[in-house]
Amino acid sequence: MSDMHQLALPALAACHGTVALPGSKSLSNRALLLAALAEGETRIEALLESDDTRYMRRALDALGVAIDGEPHSGLRVAGCAGRFAVPAAELFLGNAGTAVRTLTAVLAVLGGDYCIDGVARMRERPIGDLLDALRPLGARVDCAAGEGFLPLRIGAFADAGTARVAVRGDVSSQYLTGLLIALPLLGRPVTLEVIGELISKPYVDMTLALMARFGVVAEREAYAAFRFDGAQRYRSPGRLRIEADASSASYFLAAGAIGGRVRVEGVGERSVQGDVRFADALAAIGARVAWGDEWIEVERPADRRLAAFDADFNHIPDAAMTLAVTALFCAGPCRLRNIASWRVKETDRIDAMHKELLRLGASAEQGDDWLAVTPGGALRADTAIHTYDDHRIAMCFALATLAGVPLRILDPGCTAKTFPGFFDAFSAIGEQVAP
Repeated sequence: MSDMHQLALPALAACHGTVALPGSKSLSNRALLLAALAEGETRIEALLESDDTRYMRRALDALGVAIDGEPHSGLRVAGCAGRFAVPAAELFLGNAGTAVRTLTAVLAVLGGDYCIDGVARMRERPIGDLLDALRPLGARVDCAAGEGFLPLRIGAFADAGTARVAVRGDVSSQYLTGLLIALPLLGRPVTLEVIGELISKPYVDMTLALMARFGVVAEREAYAAFRFDGAQRYRSPGRLRIEADASSASYFLAAGAIGGRVRVEGVGERSVQGDVRFADALAAIGARVAWGDEWIEVERPADRRLAAFDADFNHIPDAAMTLAVTALFCAGPCRLRNIASWRVKETDRIDAMHKELLRLGASAEQGDDWLAVTPGGALRADTAIHTYDDHRIAMCFALATLAGVPLRILDPGCTAKTFPGFFDAFSAIGEQVAP
C-alpha cells in the first residue's frame, strides 16, 4: 500500500539481483557547472535526472547558459568561456548543497547582481566559512537574514589581488570544492590553503579530476594547499560520460551483504568517486566483495554474521549512513566515528538516524561526532520511519525490512533528490517473506 505521503515496504527474506544505477549526483552537478564555464560545447551523457540536477540546470538557464537535449540521451551545454551572459538573476536552489556552494563561489568571483536562496533547511546550513574565504579576494556577498546563512546577495567583484586565501576544511568539503572551481576564473596566480583537517577528501579528489578533464590542473601540497598559475582556462573535453552514483550503490551493496548477493553496474574499480570505498567497509566486516572495471558485487558471509565494527568514516560520510542500518545485522555493538559533518547536511543526520533507530526498536546512542548501534533486539513491525525530507534516511531504512519486518516510509518522494526510482529498484531485488 502506498500514497503520496507514505510507502509500505514488505518484510524481506533476502535480496538477489543486478541493479543499474543512475548517474552520480556529485559528478553531474560539477560537470554541468564546468561545462557552462568552459570554452566550447560539451556533450554530457548519462547525467542524473533528479531534483538537485534540475536546480542546477534551472540556475544555469537563468544565467544564460544554453542547454539542449535530455539527460537520458545526452545534453549539449554551450560554454560561456568564463563569463555568464546574464549579469543579474534570482536563483532558487532548493536544498541542493553542492549547487549552492559552487555557484556562490563562482558568482562571487565573477561578480554581478545575484541572489541565491533555498528551502528552509538550506537557510539553516552554514556557509560562513566559504564567505570568509571569498571576501578577501574582493567578493561582495551580503547575508540578508543572518551572517553566514542564506539568502545571499552577491554584488560587483573588485579583485583585491590577494595571492593566498584560506578556508576551513573541517565543516564541509563543498566549500573547498566551490573555491577550487572558482579560483581559476581570476586569471592570475592564487594559492588556496586549507585550515585544519579536511573532511570528505575523496570528494575533493573528484572535483580535481573533473577540473582536469576541462583543462585546469592545480599544483597541490597534499590536501593542505592548492595553487593555480592563472594561465589555465576551462575548455570543453567534447564528450563527458557521467559514471553511476557510488553513494546510491551503498544501499544495494549493503542489501547483498545482509541478505544474499547483489551486483551494481555503472561503478567499479575505475571510479573517481570515493564512496566506492564503502565496498571495502563491507569487506572489512566479512562480506564477500568482487570488483570489475564498472561493477561491484557483494554477497553475505556463507557461514557467519557480519562482524561488529568501530571505525572512522570521515572519508565516506554519505555512504556511511548505510552502515548505521547495516549495524542492525552485525554480530555485536557498532560505532561510526568522526561523522560530525552529518549534522550540517539535509538534516541533522546523527540526530535523525538516532531517533529513527530508536523508533524502530533498536538500541542506539549518539554523541557530537559519533553514532553507536547495538543489534540484538526484535525490531518493531510496521514502524513509520520519519525521513526529515532527507533522501538518504529514506533509502537507508529500506534495508531494515531484511530483518523480516514490514515498514512504512513517510514522504518517500524525498528520494527524488538523487534517486527518483529507488524504491522500484529496491523492490526488484527483494524476496518477500512467505505469508
